[in-house]
Formats: sequence, structure tokens, C-alpha cells
Amino acid sequence: MKSLKKFAVASMTCAALLGFAATSHAAYQLNDEVKDATPALLMASQIGVKTNVNPALANLPDKDAIVVMSFGTTFKDSRAKTIEATVDAIKAAHPGVKVVTAFTSHIIIDRIKAHEGLTIPTPEQALAQLKAEGYTRVALTSLDIIPGMEYAYKDAVYNLHKNDFKKMTFGTPLMYWQGQEGQADDITETMKAVATQFPKLGKKDAVLIMAHGTPHPSNAYYAVMQDRLNELGYTNAYIFSVEGWPHLDTVTPQLKAKGIKNVTLMPLMMVAGDHANNDMAGDEPDSFKSQLQAEGFKVNTYIHGLGENAAVQKLFVERANDSWDALEAK
Repeated sequence: MKSLKKFAVASMTCAALLGFAATSHAAYQLNDEVKDATPALLMASQIGVKTNVNPALANLPDKDAIVVMSFGTTFKDSRAKTIEATVDAIKAAHPGVKVVTAFTSHIIIDRIKAHEGLTIPTPEQALAQLKAEGYTRVALTSLDIIPGMEYAYKDAVYNLHKNDFKKMTFGTPLMYWQGQEGQADDITETMKAVATQFPKLGKKDAVLIMAHGTPHPSNAYYAVMQDRLNELGYTNAYIFSVEGWPHLDTVTPQLKAKGIKNVTLMPLMMVAGDHANNDMAGDEPDSFKSQLQAEGFKVNTYIHGLGENAAVQKLFVERANDSWDALEAK
């Protein structure tokens, strides 16, 4: 991601008044003129890639690692094609660096242990192990799609454990920046990457992209995604969600109004797990495929997680690189 350009004079004035300023590494930080910041202000002022330096550990030698955090999945084949493939791409971009995978879902961790005999750590366990092994600087990166509840968990891990190390950084999810002044447009980048897996669309064809949805305010990202799809000319591509807004019921009337007859369903999720295989493509009457068929649409399903998409993998590597670059910055 490109470094920030200079703000306009008016923007700089606002930043100074609020105590925030632009910095490199796709982030913001507290303005240097603020000399008496409280811990709460310091925490609130970090937006984007976050960095923490613990002066008490300054004399420790540098020993660096990357922790890749994901929700995880019990679908072994999809995990290999998505999470593991993306982690491998991150490893390839950082040869010689220790890269650890951690899952945030304790249920998934327990099920994988029971059925596969494989032990995957939580982020907290991964950090404790790295500390025990003498690692002093850690770059955290996430395989989350948006900065929702799952990303908030990882942010909490960063805040709770950042002073356990000499330096810790925390990168952004796949989509974070929306083209604010001086920042990249992660949404457009990601929609372009997702579009590489679209089928050829005629006037009566549409793609329905199934997101997870969240009660978190970041659910608003889906409306931005729809806007960017329209801007890119994919006017027959629609975002809907399993547990948020927009719903399938929000989209179906739009399909009928356009005279759409053929629909392809695909997940906007890292892995093709339970939501993709059952909620989206299952044969039960309440699956999205069955609901659309009952409305008279011919339905095809694309059961592949975003982690299989090479263009999306590349973006996740870039997000990991942002965190790593911040870790290495002097």
C-alpha cells in the first residue's frame, strides 16, 4: 500500500486540532504536538496499521515473527486451498521469517484437534509461545474480510499483549480503507479481485455474492462494496448477507425488476465452509439456492472461498507486508 500523501491545509488544520496526523504504513497516529496524551487518547489515535514499542524492552535483541490470524474452518480441503495457501504466500514473501498460523474460533480449534489430531493455537497461545522462544518483535496480520467483530477480537489481542514484546504491529483486514484522502481504496481493489472469478454475464444473468453479515457497524461496508461494483460496471452483481444487511429478500425484487433469469451464487468469505456449502448451496428448502429456485430462477453455485482466488491472496500478502514494514521501520 502506498505511503500517505500530504493533506491539504484545511485537513492538516483539522488534524492538528483533533490531535491526529497522517503517517506512513497506511496508518494515522497522534500528532507530535500533543505532549500530554492520556492512554485512551493514544489508543484512539491509532487507525490503520497499529504500532506499539515497549521502551522497557528496548535493550533486547531483535528476533522477529509474523502471526497470521484467521477464524478458521473445520472443512479440511477448503482450509488447505484458502487459509493454508494464503499463509504459504505470506511465507514466500518473507523467507527465513517465522510465520505462525492462529485461529480465533475455539470451537473450530477443538474440533480440528478431536478429528484430525492437529493442534492450532489461539492468537494468545501463539504469542505466549513466541515469547517463550525469545521472539521480541511480532507483526500481526489478519485474514478477515472487513473490520468487524472478528477483527475486533484480534485488535483486543494486540492491545492486551502489545507490551509483552519489544515491538508489535497489527495490520488491517482485506478491506479497511475506502479511498479517504491520502489512502488507498481497498474496496475497489478487492471488488476487482473478486470479479476475476465472475462468470460471463448476459443481460439476464446475475452474480449474488454472499457475505457473512455482522451486528457490528462495519456491516456498512457491504453498501460500499455494492457502490464499487456498480462503479466498476458490474451492475448485475449484488452483495447480500447471511446474518446482516442486505438480505436475500432485499436483492430478489431487484433481480425480478431487471428480468434476471439465471443466478450464480458465490461466497464473500475466506473459506467455503458451512455457510457456503449449506446456507448458500444446500438442498434444504431454506437454503439460498432453494429459495431462489422457488422464485423461478435457474441457480448455479460457485463453492470456493476467497482464499482460493490468487488476486485476493495477493492482497492479503500486501496487508501482511504493511504490518511487517511497520515492524521493520526505525
